[in-house]
Amino acid sequence: MSLDTDGTRIEAPDLPPGTPVRLAGAAPSLWRVIDRGGRVIGHLQALDVSGGIRYRARRFHAASRAFLDLGEFWSVGDAIDCLRFAR
Repeated sequence: MSLDTDGTRIEAPDLPPGTPVRLAGAAPSLWRVIDRGGRVIGHLQALDVSGGIRYRARRFHAASRAFLDLGEFWSVGDAIDCLRFAR
């Protein structure tokens, strides 16, 4: 899947081999991160910055009814790991 943000074409990122999640498109430059059990564990957002593409790990916080940013990473693998291990 490819998505557009501000005129820049961003392809869905390739996950590192063996990563136990899959991505499902949610919006332009935003993907749901789904674990092997079918649970959404967070969102991955691609950001087009001057140095390249950064990946923001986000998780829904039910108590505040808002998404919380867990961090921004240059590596999609690091962003996915942040979501996987910050449960």
